Amino acid sequence: MPPRLNIPPVTRILLVVLLLQSVLSAAVRYRQWSAHSEIVVEWLTLVPQLSLYYPWTFLTATLVENNIFTLGIAGVTLYHGGRYLERAWSSREFAKFLLVVSLIPNAFTFLALVTLFTVTRNEKWTLTTIAGTIPLQISFLVAFSQLVPAHTVTLFRGVLSFRVPRFPLLYVGLVAGLSLTPLLTSASLFLAWNGLLTSWTYLRFYKTVFPDLESSQHTSMRGDASETFAFAEFFPGPVKPFVSAFTDQVFNLLVAMRICTPFSQADISAAQGSNLLQRSAPGGVRAEAERRRALALKVLDQRLHAATAGPSGSSRSQSQPPQPTGPTIHTQPQPNTQAAMTSQPGTMLGETSYDPDHDNGDKSDS
Repeated sequence: MPPRLNIPPVTRILLVVLLLQSVLSAAVRYRQWSAHSEIVVEWLTLVPQLSLYYPWTFLTATLVENNIFTLGIAGVTLYHGGRYLERAWSSREFAKFLLVVSLIPNAFTFLALVTLFTVTRNEKWTLTTIAGTIPLQISFLVAFSQLVPAHTVTLFRGVLSFRVPRFPLLYVGLVAGLSLTPLLTSASLFLAWNGLLTSWTYLRFYKTVFPDLESSQHTSMRGDASETFAFAEFFPGPVKPFVSAFTDQVFNLLVAMRICTPFSQADISAAQGSNLLQRSAPGGVRAEAERRRALALKVLDQRLHAATAGPSGSSRSQSQPPQPTGPTIHTQPQPNTQAAMTSQPGTMLGETSYDPDHDNGDKSDS
């Protein structure tokens, strides 16, 4: 019987849609290919000048890759990252996260390209294709930064080591370099930055989190007030104070505009005390339950080993009495009491003697 791949439902749907839409886009571009023009599929990918009549492209463009190289990377990313996050958050929360980080970055990138066209009057910006899983990939890195902020990834046998919160900015730099090549379009850098800001904002302020099973916290808690998930944590140490000061001003502005809600003292205390299982390693209620079950099984196994070793040791001790370890003590042999009483009869205290022959002789004399 062939082995079955254990893929959660939302992740499975993502992989199938990614493959179908990418193959469909490649087939259309192959049939309409021309050496003198660039082929775009405006009803599947998002093109600012052509896709206004196809509003669904704001969502479908995320799961379309234009070359085999980016398609392979997208497939591996969605497979591993989707499995981990969907099991840690549940399918419903994972689907909501995908909807947010797919729709909003595409919309902001659309507005950025239209703004550039308005400023420069260069039609190239409005004909730029917005497509690809870049928002999903950087959003997965941001989610990992929330779940395992202290984890360190070592590369090349310890030559390079990075903490997980450093990967989103490294990914942005990689996308910026590849956008200068034919592999990625000029819209890719906008997608990366918008995906980073959107995913962090959603996880920081809006995502529903699971309370600790042993606490009395309300189940409608939202966001992550922990200091380990502050936006400045994505940057190197020397830059953190400047980024923190800037983001504090932006946050105060958003609070004044009633877009964001400041955290309460209870939220901050819960985050600092690690009462939320989603912020503790390895992350998520299901992962914490697995960790506790593994610990319970380990303790049970130790007790079983101790119980099986106890009776065997006691039986050996009973069959072989312990030998004295001190100096040898010589004792006198005790006489046989029964033999002494029979061989040496004597007058004992309270003993009576009756001789019938002697009694008969006295009567005859009288």
